[in-house]
Amino acid sequence: MRAERVQVSWDSNKSKWVVRMEAGEEVIRRHKDMPKDADDQTLRSAAQKTVQDEGYEVDPTEIVVHRLI
Repeated sequence: MRAERVQVSWDSNKSKWVVRMEAGEEVIRRHKDMPKDADDQTLRSAAQKTVQDEGYEVDPTEIVVHRLI
């Protein structure tokens, strides 16, 4: 199955990154223990692995990283 949308963003309440994936009506969120200053490539790789662990596929270039300014 293919995840239609994958986003990575900082969850300031938990001080962790959260991977949010959408597949149809289903939305899955998984928190990741990585440094707040992790680079985009590290975040995309972690997101891709998380998506695969959930049984989905995603093109790593389609993973969106949201950072607070």
